[in-house]
Amino acid sequence: MSTTQQGTHSLAFRVMRLCKPSFHVEPPFRLDPADLFVGEDIFDDPLAAANLPPLLSSQLTKSMDSSDLTYGNRFLLHHPSDAMGFSGLLLLPQSFGAIYLGETFCSYISINNNSNFEVRDIIIKAEIQTERQRILLLDTSKSPVESVRAGGRYDFIVEHDVKELGAHTLVCTALYNDNDGERKYLPQFFKFVVANPLSVRTKVRTVKETTYLEACIENHTKSNLYMDQVEFEPAPHWSATVLKADELHPADNSSTGGREIFKPPILIRSGGGIHNYLYQLKLASPDSAQMKVEGTNILGKLQITWRTNLGEPGRLQTQQILGTVHLNLTNHTDRELGPFEVQLSQNSAHEEKKVMINGLQTMVLPQVEAFGSTDFHLSLIATKLGVQRISGITVSDTTEKKTYDPLPDVEIFVESD
Repeated sequence: MSTTQQGTHSLAFRVMRLCKPSFHVEPPFRLDPADLFVGEDIFDDPLAAANLPPLLSSQLTKSMDSSDLTYGNRFLLHHPSDAMGFSGLLLLPQSFGAIYLGETFCSYISINNNSNFEVRDIIIKAEIQTERQRILLLDTSKSPVESVRAGGRYDFIVEHDVKELGAHTLVCTALYNDNDGERKYLPQFFKFVVANPLSVRTKVRTVKETTYLEACIENHTKSNLYMDQVEFEPAPHWSATVLKADELHPADNSSTGGREIFKPPILIRSGGGIHNYLYQLKLASPDSAQMKVEGTNILGKLQITWRTNLGEPGRLQTQQILGTVHLNLTNHTDRELGPFEVQLSQNSAHEEKKVMINGLQTMVLPQVEAFGSTDFHLSLIATKLGVQRISGITVSDTTEKKTYDPLPDVEIFVESD
């Protein structure tokens, strides 16, 4: 949609989105002649399978006689691919069309001189305006276009990586000298909306010391998406391994060094198609220290790249994926230590408590063998929703009367049931 300021101008902007063409599809109503006479299971009979195809083929050849001006064969399948309705033509974009988050918006812009005289010293600007920011795409202030003759034009291309949802406006402006020497200002606005191409739903489960992350990706576009990469980037201290139900083409380690030369993309069909990914997450080995306690609920984020039917690329990165708070006490010495006491230090009496321990204020942990570790959980109650910070978790060795460095602050996300 284009809007412009009222007034008489010699120049006008014309905008076309640059993207791959689409297939021109004619909804087919085509028939195989065999379907008119026999059923689908007729070729299960060996006698029919041997004699019927030549008979049907000869009749079909006669019906396709080019001298038949009645076009009686226009509803017949001349080739199996005719059933898809592809005409063999490609359709250029007729409008901005659907624009999705993660794509690159590319536009061909032409500024036309519709007057009968030349305009000079043209300063052109092109910007993308969103609800949050204004991004400059082109500015010829330092090198204005010298002139555009009567009936002529000046063309350029702009690109923008789409990183925000919602309403967007392509703002095109021109400052130029008219025939009578008057300096004129032309603004034009082209509006479009950016939608979300896919949704990512995650589920986290912890079994003993292993955490499993399931990611379900759903396609909301009208085009098939071919997923080139759905990679989980783990947070520090985590390692991630993708789990697959089966390996149809396992890599040959002897010839490829354990890496795949070609990984076929995964198809997620248009209009609600889904695909599930499963990752196994484990805490990495901590650095050397006598005793160490770790805790976090930030697991990492997903990097997703895809292409459409004709190769248009897209890329998205999810927000940090949160899991349950995992606490682990590790003994890095060659002797047994403990027992231990774990407690959450209280904040100042004047500071509002947003996260509190539910039950006993001190937890007792058993002895930890040499180079061993133990997992533990604190039962906490949050008094406010949203992102909350837990600080002051300390561990003391009751035998050696020693208190270790407190656990670094842990951020959790609290939501209502």
